[in-house]
Amino acid sequence: MMNMETQAANEIMMEILYKWDPLGYGEGFYDTESVDVVQAVHELHHSSELAKRIQSIYEHSFEKWIPIEDCLQMAHQLLLVKEQASC
Repeated sequence: MMNMETQAANEIMMEILYKWDPLGYGEGFYDTESVDVVQAVHELHHSSELAKRIQSIYEHSFEKWIPIEDCLQMAHQLLLVKEQASC
């Protein structure tokens, strides 16, 4: 069962990901990937692991690489949201 904090964190993460346009397709283009990334945030605890997962999620869908630095930046942001929710 998802608690309120987790649900709120997920909504914030989805909002952050909605605004992220790493491949230039436009805001809100990556719904499926965003859901997968939020799932990954709950499974992984290190930004480097999460960055690699983010990179592979988008690469799998679009067959294009997002620079790992961009993924790392996003991973830090998302893990911070998760951390704040669990406090």
